[in-house]
Amino acid sequence: NGSGHDVALRPAASLTRHGEPHILNQSFEGFVSGSANTSIQQVYYSALKSAAGPEIKDTGGWLGFTDKYWAAILIPQPDVAYTSELARSGDAVPIYSAWYTGNAPVTIAAGASKTLESRLFAGAKEVETIGAYEDQGIPKFSYVIDWGWFYFITKPMFWLIDFLFNRVGYFWIAILLVTVIVKAAFFPLANKAFESMSRMKKLQPEMQKIQERFKDDKPRQQQATMELYKTQGVNPMLGCIPVMLQIPVFFALYKVLYTTLEMRHQPFVGWVHDLSAPDPTNLFNLFGLLPYQVPDSIPYLHLGVWPIVMGITMWFQMKLNPPPPDPVQARMFSIMPIMFTFMLGAMPAGLVIYWAWNNSLTILQQSMIMKRQGVKVEIFDNVGKDFNAVVGYVRKLLGGGRPPVA
Repeated sequence: NGSGHDVALRPAASLTRHGEPHILNQSFEGFVSGSANTSIQQVYYSALKSAAGPEIKDTGGWLGFTDKYWAAILIPQPDVAYTSELARSGDAVPIYSAWYTGNAPVTIAAGASKTLESRLFAGAKEVETIGAYEDQGIPKFSYVIDWGWFYFITKPMFWLIDFLFNRVGYFWIAILLVTVIVKAAFFPLANKAFESMSRMKKLQPEMQKIQERFKDDKPRQQQATMELYKTQGVNPMLGCIPVMLQIPVFFALYKVLYTTLEMRHQPFVGWVHDLSAPDPTNLFNLFGLLPYQVPDSIPYLHLGVWPIVMGITMWFQMKLNPPPPDPVQARMFSIMPIMFTFMLGAMPAGLVIYWAWNNSLTILQQSMIMKRQGVKVEIFDNVGKDFNAVVGYVRKLLGGGRPPVA
């Protein structure tokens, strides 16, 4: 201070973003802040169309903007209490501003000096780099990366894949190995479930007799079926275990593939050059033989080779399960592989490959258990009948007339 009298100043810093990124709903993009004292605050760009963001009072935190792979974050001096704000301006090109101001003024005597330090992170959200900054005393800085609701599974999943990648040199091999490890971890529970399902399939003739005997009495039919299950020691609810176990793992792997920079542009063998992007081939242009591109604006038209492979493995895996007694449920189950094939067409190729590989391992495991239980593996039986039923049901949904009778 060379002014000759005391001066009171407040530390401040700001970030400004011109325009919006390509918004991707599967990953958070917008304003984010955090500290050791408060929970993570997230504000999507879309939430700031006509209003300012929240005013946050904190100490020892950070704030800024984050995209899918990149971030710009202000980090005030840890002992400075501050208030951060967020606002939007501009019409044709939106301008987003985030700033903080120290709550208490700092008085500098005439002829004296004082130093306050704030930091700026601007760069790629590499997990190791972000973690290193958190270890240096920036609390919760790892939440700059959008780990999702299943973060307690997503983080270990990433570390396991990254560990295997550093050993084998290929992310796709690491994903296949992780699938085997997950299957091995859940093997005892899945084994019980598949044994119960095998016993249920073995009881199909008895269940058909019950259905014929009480054709017009649904409550009595259900009662007799439950008595049969109880007599034979079968728990139909166990069949849900393999699916329920896979749901959090599936979403965790999806987040790892879709959000982490380390997965970006990691190739698979053949035509897949980016495991974090959808399969580039497409059935609707005959896998590149026809000279046009299928529009990206219609995600359900992204039907590449690997989604089709996944759908086929899912269909074979479902063939091993006992069919639902209700005909409507049976038809719905028969078209589920087709629905999932279209739904996963726009998903990251690494996730689709994981699912196809997981289905293949499940088919192998379930077939072995069925043979051990003395149940016939009818995976290829009635293929034409099932196909005819599926085609007919799809035609009915599309308004193509009455479906053929299966």
